[in-house]
Amino acid sequence: MRRAKIFRPRHPPLETWDDVDFCHRYRLSKETVLWMVTEIGNDLKTPTLRNNAITPLEQILLTLRFYATGTMQQCSGDLFGMSKSAACKVIHCVSRAICIKLKYFISMPRTAEEVKDVVANFYKIAKFPSVVGAIDCSHIRILSPGGDNAELFRNRKDTFSINTQAVVDAELRIRDLVARWPGSVHDSTIFNNSRLKVLIESQQLGNCCLLGDRGYALKKYLLTPLADPQTAAERLYNESQIRTRNVVERAFGVWKRRFPCIGSQLRVALKMYSLSL
Repeated sequence: MRRAKIFRPRHPPLETWDDVDFCHRYRLSKETVLWMVTEIGNDLKTPTLRNNAITPLEQILLTLRFYATGTMQQCSGDLFGMSKSAACKVIHCVSRAICIKLKYFISMPRTAEEVKDVVANFYKIAKFPSVVGAIDCSHIRILSPGGDNAELFRNRKDTFSINTQAVVDAELRIRDLVARWPGSVHDSTIFNNSRLKVLIESQQLGNCCLLGDRGYALKKYLLTPLADPQTAAERLYNESQIRTRNVVERAFGVWKRRFPCIGSQLRVALKMYSLSL
């Protein structure tokens, strides 16, 4: 027999929690959440409000709660009086709406003045000149996707993951992001097949460089640490390079700590989070 439809009560979190408690639970302030509603709310609206339709604000809050806890979707849905299937659809729709808007918020410096500011901020860290970004990859753990290509996602630590490349500036702001490669793919392969390489090789960012670890090949526009420094100058170069590049490691730590869903393990179907940014 078909189960009866149940409309569970939904408690408005904006009115339930004060600013501090709200930020602890959703990882963003109330002002930022309301700004998100104005940015992507039109993409989340339902044609009517019949059958207790889920509002854009409720959809965003549910998704943020999932990001902030990394728990099962059903648990996040229970907090908002939604079924597991509804929560799954909401998280997918909101995540997709955010990704569509990312090009307006995640980008390499676009003007000469912006490049100059980024380079100056990097120089303040350890006096390393002409740095426009620090690059590295981090593995986002996932469930085994199954199928014939499942082993492509097994990384060197014997877990399944998406190998995600990010370029970060001195203020821990993500400037470029690629999140579509299986965990078995090497960091340098991701960079070699990215739009970022074309951008920096064509000198659209001026005579600037990126800083990476030894997982990348040494290029005139991508500087890595020396394997065996011998002189004082070489040791000083390594120290300055590592201290300056450390911002990308910190950025990954802050990102995963703020949104534990990517710091632990994503428990959704592969098609839900395979993104090319």
